[in-house]
Amino acid sequence: MYKEFYELGIWKNGYNALMYVYTITEKYPEWEKYALVSQTVRSANSIIANIAESHGRFYYADKKRILYISRGEIAEARSHLSVAFGKNYLTKEEFIHINNLYKQLTKDLNLYINSLKK
Repeated sequence: MYKEFYELGIWKNGYNALMYVYTITEKYPEWEKYALVSQTVRSANSIIANIAESHGRFYYADKKRILYISRGEIAEARSHLSVAFGKNYLTKEEFIHINNLYKQLTKDLNLYINSLKK
C-alpha cells in the first residue's frame, strides 16, 4: 500500500527531532540567531526535506542518492549540535537526547535505503 512521505517512520522521527531542535535552539544567545541557530535548523530541516524529496522519485538510484544527502545532513546537524554543547548552549541531557535521536535516525535511514533494493 502506498504511503505519503509524512507517513514514513523515518520522516516522522526526523520531524520530531527537528521540532526538538527548534525548542533547544530558542535559548541560544541572540547573536547566534543568524549563525549557529540558522545552520542547525537548516540542516535539521533539510534531513526531512530530502526524505520527502526521495519519496517522490521513481528510480531507486535517484532515491538512494537523495537519501545519502539526508544522511549527510544528519552528520552536519550533529556537528552543529556538538559545537552548541561545547559552548554550553545545551545541557548534557539535551545533547545526549538529540544526538541519540539522530544516531537512531541514521540507522533507520540505512535500513530504509537497504529495503528499497528489494
